[in-house]
Amino acid sequence: MRYQTDREMFTAKDTNLPDAQEAIAFLNANPDIEFVDLLLLDMNGIVRGKRIEKDKLPKAYEQGIALPISIYGMNIKGNPVEETGLGLEIGESDAICFPVTGSLTRQPWQKRPIAQVMLEMYEKSDTPFFGDPRMILRRVLRQMQERGFNPVSAFELEFYLIDSKSPDKAPQPPISPITGKRPENTQVYSLDDLDEYADLLTDIIDAAREQGLPADTIVAESAPGQFEINLKHTDDALAACDHSILLKRVIKQVAHDHDLDITFMAKPYADQAGNGMHLHISLLDEQGNNVFQPEEEGQVTDTMRYALGGLLELMPQYFSILCPNINSYRRFSPEFYVPNAATWGLENRTTALRIPGDMPEATRIEHRVAGTDANPYLMMSAFLASIMHGIDNKIEPCEPIVGNAYDVDTTPLPTNLRDALRALSSSEVMRQFLGTDFVDVFVTCKEKELEEFEQHITNLEYDWYLHAF
Repeated sequence: MRYQTDREMFTAKDTNLPDAQEAIAFLNANPDIEFVDLLLLDMNGIVRGKRIEKDKLPKAYEQGIALPISIYGMNIKGNPVEETGLGLEIGESDAICFPVTGSLTRQPWQKRPIAQVMLEMYEKSDTPFFGDPRMILRRVLRQMQERGFNPVSAFELEFYLIDSKSPDKAPQPPISPITGKRPENTQVYSLDDLDEYADLLTDIIDAAREQGLPADTIVAESAPGQFEINLKHTDDALAACDHSILLKRVIKQVAHDHDLDITFMAKPYADQAGNGMHLHISLLDEQGNNVFQPEEEGQVTDTMRYALGGLLELMPQYFSILCPNINSYRRFSPEFYVPNAATWGLENRTTALRIPGDMPEATRIEHRVAGTDANPYLMMSAFLASIMHGIDNKIEPCEPIVGNAYDVDTTPLPTNLRDALRALSSSEVMRQFLGTDFVDVFVTCKEKELEEFEQHITNLEYDWYLHAF
C-alpha cells in the first residue's frame, strides 16, 4: 500500500477492541433476533456493511469482519475511485472491522427481528485504518484530551419529507395525511405542520429512543415538508456523531413504514431552504468546568476567543468537509439564513459562528455552516482541530458582528467545490490533524466526482445553447 505516514499518528489509545461478552449477553437477552446488520460509515457519510446470521456475531467481536479497504475510496455513487490507490492497485484487499462497543441494538422498524452494530476499520488489530472517519475523530479527540479539554457537543439535523411516488427525479412534498393536499408553503415552528405528520414524527422519536438515541425536539422548518430534529448534548464526541448517523437511519426507515420518503440532500429545491446540520460545542477542563463560561454576561473567555479565532481562520480550509458535494453550494443564500462568510456574533443567526445567549453554564459555539450531507465525524474532527489550532496559537478572532452579517464586507467563503478542495489540499493544519493520506484520498475522490459532473450536459444547456447560435 502506498499510504504510510498516517499510521504513525495513531497510538494504542486509539484502539478500542470490543469484548465478545457484549454480543453473548445481547443475544441471550434477545433470543428472537435472526440477523445482525454490520454498519460501516464511508467517507461520504453513507452507511455500508453487511448482514450476518446472529450466531456469527460473537466471532465478529472476537476476530472481526473482513470488508474491502476500497469502501474508503468510493465516490458518492459507491464506485471505487482507482486514483486513490485503495482499489485494484492493492488487489481490492480487505481490512478487519470490529464492532463498536455499546452500539449493538435492535432495529425497531424491521418486520423481522434484526439487530445492528456499528463497525470501525483496522489494518491490523492494533493499527486503526487511516481512512476511517470514526478513527480520525478518535485520534483528534485524544489530542484534545491530552491538552486537558473534553468537548460537549450536540447536532441539529434538518430534513425534508418527500413523496415516495414522485413521477420523475425531481422531489415534491408529500400529500398531507390530514388535508389530502400537497403543501405549497409552511410556517416556521408551525404546530399545525407538526400535527399533520404527528404519527410519523412520534414514531421517529419512539424508534430513536428505543435505540438509545437522545432525540429531543422536532420543529417545522421554513419550507413545505421540512423539519428539524435536535439531539441532546453529550460529553462523548464519538457518541454525538454516532447519534447523528443512527438518527438519520431511523428517520429514513420509519418514513418508509409510513409510505413516505426522506432526503438529507443539501438543496433539494431551488426556491426553498436547504438542509443544514448545526453543531454545538463547548469545552470542559479536567475538573469538569466549562471553559467557555464567562464571569459576566456578554463577555467571552480567552479560551473561547482563541477557539473562535481558530475556527474562523481555518474555515476556508475545512469548508469542503462541511460542504462535500456539488449540490452543497446551492444552499448559500442570505434569504435562507446560510452564512456566506467567516463571521461570529453573540446571539446572531446571520453569522457562521453563533454564541447562543441562554444559560451561562451552557455557553457554547454553534457552527451554522454545514449541510446534512456532511460526514459528522469529519465535521467534528475539523472543528476540534481548528479549536486546538486557535488555542495553541492564541489566535484572535475578528470583531463580533452586530446586526445583519450579510451586510458586512468580509472575506467570503468558497463558493464552489473546486476552490474548497484546493484550500483543503493546501492546508498544513488539516493535514496535521486529519492526516495527509486521508486528505489526499478525500480530495482525489471529490475531484473525480467533480470531473464526472462537469462532463454531463444538462437539459438547461440544451434549452439555452442548442439553437441559440
